[in-house]
Amino acid sequence: MAGSPDRIYADPSVERLFTGATIITFVRTVITLAIAVWAAYDSSLTWIVIGLVTYWVGDSIDGEWARWRDCETRMGAVVDMMCDRLSCGALYVGLVWLQPGGWISDEPMTWIGIPIAIYLFEFMVIDMYLSLAFLAWPIRSPNYFHVIDRRIYLWNWSRVGKAANSGAFAVILLATGWVWLGTIIAVGLLVLKCVSLGWLLKLGLPVPEREAAAA
Repeated sequence: MAGSPDRIYADPSVERLFTGATIITFVRTVITLAIAVWAAYDSSLTWIVIGLVTYWVGDSIDGEWARWRDCETRMGAVVDMMCDRLSCGALYVGLVWLQPGGWISDEPMTWIGIPIAIYLFEFMVIDMYLSLAFLAWPIRSPNYFHVIDRRIYLWNWSRVGKAANSGAFAVILLATGWVWLGTIIAVGLLVLKCVSLGWLLKLGLPVPEREAAAA
């Protein structure tokens, strides 16, 4: 959570679309989508899992690269969010298509579309709004939202918050094969995001001064 002001706050002079981190983001997204297409063609749960791992590992690598090389930009943060949701949507729709069994219960998850629909609504709509809110302040990404509101940051963009909102749902659903448990987790995440949204709306999004915007 710590960080120097130079790292936390955006610098317009370094804003650009193509950095080492965004190139990694684009590459891992193309690879993930290719795997998702092949998984659908081959009707393969194994390839869906490989795609999920590629998405999660790639998402971690591009973020670490941006911090290591000090090339975090607001453009890069937005690109990362969009690519995350594109990858996630492709792979999770693939799971609905396959209706696989789990590792504990190997019965086909006929109703897997219910928890996945709830999760995708939470992640692709509400969480996207929350994640884009950082643009209302002069910070580089949601990773530094703790300087705006620590509670919202901890629930959404701390390491624990990110893990709960990304990999935990799919891992538990595929490990157990229990649609009811996946639905409970998806609803829990939806409630968490709705509470966070309420906090954000209460906090309010600052609007730039008209003169500053015109300049």
